[in-house]
Amino acid sequence: MIRLWMIAVAPGIALALGIYLTDRYDREPIGLLVKVFLLGALSVIPIAVIESILVRFNIFSGVLGVVYVSFIVAGFTEEFFKRSVVLRSAYNHSAFDEKLDGIVYSVFSALGFATVENIMYIVFRFSANAYIGLYRGILSVPAHMLFGVTMGYYLSIAKFSMDEEIRRRNLKKALLIPMLLHGIFDFILMSKIPMLMVLFIPFVLYLWAINLKKLNRYVRESKDKHKSIIDRKDFDK
Repeated sequence: MIRLWMIAVAPGIALALGIYLTDRYDREPIGLLVKVFLLGALSVIPIAVIESILVRFNIFSGVLGVVYVSFIVAGFTEEFFKRSVVLRSAYNHSAFDEKLDGIVYSVFSALGFATVENIMYIVFRFSANAYIGLYRGILSVPAHMLFGVTMGYYLSIAKFSMDEEIRRRNLKKALLIPMLLHGIFDFILMSKIPMLMVLFIPFVLYLWAINLKKLNRYVRESKDKHKSIIDRKDFDK
């Protein structure tokens, strides 16, 4: 049982540590990161309630039913609450002072949720299946992290924009685009359509490519900001 718990928890902790270390120029307060992670974990409760209600309204059959579950039940509900965690806990915090921070907080929220979800699958629902932990550790938990990168990218654009229309538009994108990516990810797996399954690995590689590009962009901005601060201090001496 202890081994199952370790398998379930390890991916989320490892990815959270990786994101924390990536933010090396102006790291976020540990206490706030733990808070966001735990609130992300607790979001499992309202998500489970809402998803159970939405499933009852699935009047569709076949592929349309899978679309509904993938994009609405899972994609919309989970990304909505993960975004809400960031908006309520970190978005207006003074520590959120550069664009990279949006990605860091969104990823911690996403990984908090993904870790509890992983525990539910590996420890309780499929404890007899040795491959579930491997599959979820390689695909599902990293996918939640990548959705979080996309979410944080647009949240940061919203936070630091002086234009109210741009701010509102990107707050919406911070929900809708992760929801779309999440829905496609789930739909490919749940539909069990052979042609789509062929596209699954390319889609996962696409997720990594676009989100690493977003992450690297904000890391460079953080580095440049840090360097300019140091240069200014040296100039003032």
